[in-house]
Amino acid sequence: MHTAQWDIFCRVIDNYGDIGVCWRLTADLASRGHRVRLWIDDPTALDWIAPGARQGQWERIAVRDWRMASNPATLSALVPADVWIEAFGCDMAQTFLAHHVATGRARPLPVWINLEYLSAEPFAERAHRLPSPVMHGVAKGCTKHFFYPGFTPVSGGLLREPDLASRQANFDRVRWLAGHGIDWQGEPLVTLFCYEPDALRELVAYWQAQSRPTRLLVTPGRAAAAVRALPAAMRRQGQRAGGLSIDFLPTLCQLDFDHLLWASDLNLVRGEDSVVRAIWAGKPFLWQIYPQHDEAHHAKLAAFLDALDAPASVRAAHAVWNGIGGGPMVLPTRDAWSVWATESCHRLGSQSDLTTRLTDFVAVVRDRSRQKPE
Repeated sequence: MHTAQWDIFCRVIDNYGDIGVCWRLTADLASRGHRVRLWIDDPTALDWIAPGARQGQWERIAVRDWRMASNPATLSALVPADVWIEAFGCDMAQTFLAHHVATGRARPLPVWINLEYLSAEPFAERAHRLPSPVMHGVAKGCTKHFFYPGFTPVSGGLLREPDLASRQANFDRVRWLAGHGIDWQGEPLVTLFCYEPDALRELVAYWQAQSRPTRLLVTPGRAAAAVRALPAAMRRQGQRAGGLSIDFLPTLCQLDFDHLLWASDLNLVRGEDSVVRAIWAGKPFLWQIYPQHDEAHHAKLAAFLDALDAPASVRAAHAVWNGIGGGPMVLPTRDAWSVWATESCHRLGSQSDLTTRLTDFVAVVRDRSRQKPE
């Protein structure tokens, strides 16, 4: 589709996965020539996810305070959007809607998309692209459309920048590690970005018992807290002769988080944005899915592993890492794990990406609305 003005609405609930996905989409759209306003209720995480974003230093991107979407002076000065994105079921302000419904009567309203959570479960494909008529409120009579990211050609796809493969091909692992103060001696590197998995203690003990050193690169926040909660003898740093050495990393911007995954030999990740980036890294990984009290995450994880045709050893390791079914933590063999990760990366990478599918769908909806009789 032609370049357009997009409004993306994001509420930061917890763990920054929502803002992570929204920023990736925002930046990807802008890199393709679109203009994007990102309306967000708590933009502070952007200071480390995308330095300079709040200060307007990213071309074609404007970060806006969610509260200003209800400010009449702000609304009257806005260039009308072509597309609205409500991320993860957040609802934009009624004042914003009322203003645009009132002023948009002489032209079509923006294409209105509800960008949903990533899922490989069957319902996601069934609901993908379906219309959702607005039945009440100031926008009654308008229509939203569901858009579900996913792992198949008939889903919404996965976020992937057009230049990702070339950037990976030119990535200098040694230089990046040295530039971030990691004194790498050739030992296997493991990224730890997790919640508080019960199996962490068992995994750390396993690495410490090995004759060959392993280096654990621990991200800030809940992963670092989980490691620091282990007994002191299990989290000592600086081992070189064998066992495990541990580095606690500072916060990384999204670009450097990708670099961390590319540099590591095994990636233990959590959340929606990070599992997609682990897939693109093409390295063995374990995904800790966000736990839900009703255990709905069990089915979601199983559908994900089905979609990626995971071998039994990878499924078993995912189950234990996610606290499903108990049992010992046994890591898959390196060769089988690497083959699976590489094949998953290549197979999914051969499909069109989410932004391409989203812009194509918006173009279809716009054309359809133009063809409706008056």
